[in-house]
Amino acid sequence: MTSKTETSEGAMAEYVTAVIGGQLFGLPISRVQDVFMPERLTRVPLASSEIAGVLNLRGRIVTVVDMRARLGLPKADDGKPPMAVGVDQRGESYGLLIDQIGEVLRLPDDSRQDNPVNLDPRMARLAGGVHRLDGQLMVVLDVDRVLELVPKTLAAA
Repeated sequence: MTSKTETSEGAMAEYVTAVIGGQLFGLPISRVQDVFMPERLTRVPLASSEIAGVLNLRGRIVTVVDMRARLGLPKADDGKPPMAVGVDQRGESYGLLIDQIGEVLRLPDDSRQDNPVNLDPRMARLAGGVHRLDGQLMVVLDVDRVLELVPKTLAAA
């Protein structure tokens, strides 16, 4: 499955949209394995606050990343159960905890812009560009950057 298709209008990119802390994000559809409601999360002792826990999803152990913590946002207090977007990286399964899932959008690849200079730095370090939509900004999540969970001080050691 690819996230880019050629049409008469030019290259198109497909994104699964998600809302985190009121902000619209897009994940390249080629990186999304599934969408699920996480149940029975098991906390991981001594893990960073960005790791919500692990769970068993159809026989696979999935590490669940709290995207609110990853973005430096406060915990949700709306009482709604979180959703998760399943992604893989180097054979490992991850679930990205989000507030709500949106729709699949097909957008022209050439409408994607670099991160604006005024984009919140917490978002900018995880973003791979933005798309300006009617009345809102969709931040494109760079899944590889999102899953760089090792603190820089440990990675350099």
